[in-house]
Amino acid sequence: MPRLGMGTWHLAEGQRPESQEIAALQTGLDHGMTLIDTAEMYADGMAESLVGQAIKGHDRTKLFLVSKVYPHHAGHRFLRQSLEASLRRLGTDYLDLYLLHWRGSIPLAETVECMEQAKADGLIRNWGVSNFDTADMKELFATPGGDGCAVNQDLYHLGSRGVEYDLLPWMDAHGIPLMAYCPLAQAGTLRNGLLSSPVVRAIAAAHADQGITPMQVLLLFVLHRDDAIAIPCTGSSEHMLANLRVQDVTLSTDEMAALSRAFPAPTSKVPLDMQ
Repeated sequence: MPRLGMGTWHLAEGQRPESQEIAALQTGLDHGMTLIDTAEMYADGMAESLVGQAIKGHDRTKLFLVSKVYPHHAGHRFLRQSLEASLRRLGTDYLDLYLLHWRGSIPLAETVECMEQAKADGLIRNWGVSNFDTADMKELFATPGGDGCAVNQDLYHLGSRGVEYDLLPWMDAHGIPLMAYCPLAQAGTLRNGLLSSPVVRAIAAAHADQGITPMQVLLLFVLHRDDAIAIPCTGSSEHMLANLRVQDVTLSTDEMAALSRAFPAPTSKVPLDMQ
């Protein structure tokens, strides 16, 4: 799985012309960004259709497509139906990764059984979860087959570090990578002061010759973790190219320490952020 991909939350919602959003995704694809994350929930399936249009003509074997199932669809009655609908919208016959979008009322054992069946049938290559906290992960791993989980996707950015307290240590111990959504804090709107922080701006200025802006500093913070996968969302080709530039930059130990002083991780358990 690539460590830098493209998210699609809030795409296909009419905020920009569809052609512009497709062009942004294709810009990423043309520059080697092959991981695309979406969900049946996003724009009521229209985000999946948008991705389907963007990937036409690309070698499917070189793509890594991720989608997510609603909790109320994650059982024997509806999971296969939801999965097949996602595949139709995406224009593919399999997903590289299929995630339970968040916890619901359907027992985890039932969801795991459905995921494993879809995997056995070749409709998905792997499955995982999203918005799971430590207790959820422990319950999942206590479920027969639950240790087949390949990834946990949670909100994670410089201004939201709650996962670092006990979830990430648990995931590290069990070999489960973090897929971080909203690594840019939705352009800073999820935490006031991120992009205007003197520390963030100073680090961006130090890497200005490499095309780094305060937004990319937020992305570099997430990617500093070897076990983190970041899926920033953008409907702009310009911003997509800017995100790609982080692949040639690494923050120093001193720079990471400065960010941590400005935006420290919590010292006690806090609820997971989801938006």
